[in-house]
Amino acid sequence: MAVILDGKAVSERRLELLREAIDESGLSPRLATVLVGDDPASALYVRMKHQACERVHIGSINVTLPADATTARVVETVRRLNADPEINGILVQLPLPAGVDEEAVIEAVSPAKDVDGFHPCNLGRLFSGRPRYTPCTPAGIMTLLAEYGIDLAGRRAVVVGRSIDVGRPIAALLLNADATVTICHSRTKDLASVTREADIVVAAVGKPRFITAEMIGEGAVVVDVGTNRVEGRLLGDVDFDSVRERAAAITPVPGGVGPMTIATLMENTFAAARRQACGPAP
Repeated sequence: MAVILDGKAVSERRLELLREAIDESGLSPRLATVLVGDDPASALYVRMKHQACERVHIGSINVTLPADATTARVVETVRRLNADPEINGILVQLPLPAGVDEEAVIEAVSPAKDVDGFHPCNLGRLFSGRPRYTPCTPAGIMTLLAEYGIDLAGRRAVVVGRSIDVGRPIAALLLNADATVTICHSRTKDLASVTREADIVVAAVGKPRFITAEMIGEGAVVVDVGTNRVEGRLLGDVDFDSVRERAAAITPVPGGVGPMTIATLMENTFAAARRQACGPAP
């Protein structure tokens, strides 16, 4: 039976340590979120982030724009936050409504305040092996693996999914940790034959229970990034009940990667406040 990688418990410990560090620092970090439209899931995620801010003594504001806001309006909102010296970190809640150019908005965020880690400059630093702000979900996964003492050096890692917010960044982080990394996607032939050879499997495809026990080698570590709502239930990309019988360790959904994502956002915001206190970023 697999060890459950309890992201909720780990995130709780890290948030407590972070609150102590913030209180001792003399700094007053502030995070700004930008929410465009009225998608209930996005609104929920933003509320959870502000609740975490309150817990660790990070100040926060939320700027809400209507669903019909133009790209120009969203970009102008971001630029105002860039110019505000009281704001250390900016998070634009994704996805944006169909009429907004998501790429233009992400690129409008100052790299120095991009605590979500999606600006091309920060992604470039990550892929060059010199990260500044790493996307929160991939960074949270790496923290969770480290907390459980899972050594990645020399191990075979398979990432299922090539998104720019999870798949590609986690592949870069695993590579930076000396794992041998394969990225699989919708065009991969005989996916199961690839995943069965892996010591580490990261599932980030957005399909409920897509990864089954037959796709996992005995003793693998399985990280489930999926958040799929099916008939009112939150399901991962992994068929948890069957896979846990073969895996050595596995993350649950909920309670696995999700809490680590929010904890990492708080850590990135504090890191931004410290960097900005030292002067302009290079």
